[in-house]
Amino acid sequence: MFSRLRTAASSSPAALLRLLLGILLPLLIVGFIGEDVLEHPRFTFESPLLLALHAHSTPLIDQLSLLLATVGGVAVIAPLSALIALGLWFYRRQAALFFVAAVLGAALLNGLMKLAFHRPRPALWPRLVTEGGASFPSGHSMYSAAFVVALILLVWRTRWRWPALVLGLAFTLAVGGSRLVLGVHYPTDVLAGWLTGTAWVLGSYNLLRPFSALKGGREPQAVSPNLP
Repeated sequence: MFSRLRTAASSSPAALLRLLLGILLPLLIVGFIGEDVLEHPRFTFESPLLLALHAHSTPLIDQLSLLLATVGGVAVIAPLSALIALGLWFYRRQAALFFVAAVLGAALLNGLMKLAFHRPRPALWPRLVTEGGASFPSGHSMYSAAFVVALILLVWRTRWRWPALVLGLAFTLAVGGSRLVLGVHYPTDVLAGWLTGTAWVLGSYNLLRPFSALKGGREPQAVSPNLP
């Protein structure tokens, strides 16, 4: 697997940048956070930050956060991802397989990480939602990041890449922020979710190469000359 990552990364400067900044650096940061989580200390800034957010929250912000909790969760992202994967299957099966591996793989990885770290959720005020399971990393943040990054990679060759990038980034940030407003995650849970989801999708992209040609391994120039 690592040899395939090195081969993919050596094929273009963009692929090398994905490997270094999109995969290795995020995983190093998550590893640093995860080490402290396993040792059970609390980052000193987290509780004061959550309390400050709660103090400045409004009923409108609370309602938007509850909406994002639904839209950014498995109940919406899973069926939407299934529809997208089905549509991709009739267009380019390799892209469909990449999308499934990216989104479903991120969900499975999140479940494994929650079992491994088993971090309790914050309990700083009476919450508007009841969430089960462990806190680290944030599932909503990880699902939304994986979903958005996978879509951005799929449309990067088209004129939709910048709208997808801007709207997708805004959506992912909003979903992660809503988890803090609702008090169901620590900031490092959300950060780890974003970074792990992004690294997983970029790693899947480098390994599966969803837009490589069937013969010769070259990108189809007719489809796009601007592969990220």
